[in-house]
Amino acid sequence: VKDDERSPLLPQVNAGLGKLLSSPNLPGPLFSAAGDPDAGLPEKHPGKWDLLLPPSHSLDFCSYCIKYLTFLWNLLFSVLGLLILAFGIWGLLAKESLVSERIAHLGSDPMLFFVLVGLAVSTVSLAGCVGALYENTCLLKFFTGGVITFVILEILGGLVLYSLRHQLKGSLQNTMLEAVQRYQDDPDLRFIMDEIQMGLQCCGAESYQDWQMNIYFNCSSPGVQACGVPASCCLNPLENGTITNSQCGFGALGMEEFEAQSIISLGGCVPQLSRWLRGHRGVLSAYFVFLILLEVGGFLLATKLLADLAFVRAPGSGTCLAQAGNSAGPTEPAAAAPWAAGDQS
Repeated sequence: VKDDERSPLLPQVNAGLGKLLSSPNLPGPLFSAAGDPDAGLPEKHPGKWDLLLPPSHSLDFCSYCIKYLTFLWNLLFSVLGLLILAFGIWGLLAKESLVSERIAHLGSDPMLFFVLVGLAVSTVSLAGCVGALYENTCLLKFFTGGVITFVILEILGGLVLYSLRHQLKGSLQNTMLEAVQRYQDDPDLRFIMDEIQMGLQCCGAESYQDWQMNIYFNCSSPGVQACGVPASCCLNPLENGTITNSQCGFGALGMEEFEAQSIISLGGCVPQLSRWLRGHRGVLSAYFVFLILLEVGGFLLATKLLADLAFVRAPGSGTCLAQAGNSAGPTEPAAAAPWAAGDQS
């Protein structure tokens, strides 16, 4: 059609239609792809993490099973870690271990171990729990990295303990001597020492005479416990089988060995504990392997979920929802119709 045969109003109509179609105030279907699941939602900006937005793609049945199994797996360990953390904090506060007078002995406090373990386990497990529930790859990668770190540290620690097993006897002896000296000052050390002495039928670190190092049991002490040992050293600490006789070891350090052996255990706990560890190496190794397998199981579940998420979010994965959820940046209005560009023919 020649220019002189066109209606004089046609260019103005075309220009008006082009402006109308490109207006961002029109309903979604006129300027965005049909069926876009992100229509009406806030715009996604590249470089920002939508940590807790609900997923906008579709997983198959197997992937959903892996997702919720990963969630339940980490939920269990999150609760366990929080309980360990709460127990450790309660122990520190109950003993007032954080006050200035006792802060110097915080490094040897058993409750500090529970705090550190509970904090690490709960942090990593909560990241995996939330990451699996909201299908957040950032949190899932943090979880897998934490599990890998745990496994590496545990394996290295096991190898170091095995290679230095002959030198550990000296460290164990020093630890038990410190527990003897601080027996009345730290309730946790007292509980651990009593359990070891009653369970292994031993007394002190190397012999019952080690209790001379304690300022309360030393024979030069003016107290009623002078020249005595804890009731956990006694051969029969329970009176009438129900009540602990706390005075059964009084005066034992001042007796001759043949006389004291009928009342208390004379042998130290370090040799007994060493024999117990050697006799239970198989059971301890089985527990260690079982712990590693639990962590590896959680790692494999999270890795499989990450692979499934990467597949459904990849461009050209075969589903329009996955492709729409993969888009980044604000939605651009559709270009005006070619015939609305003006008089170019």
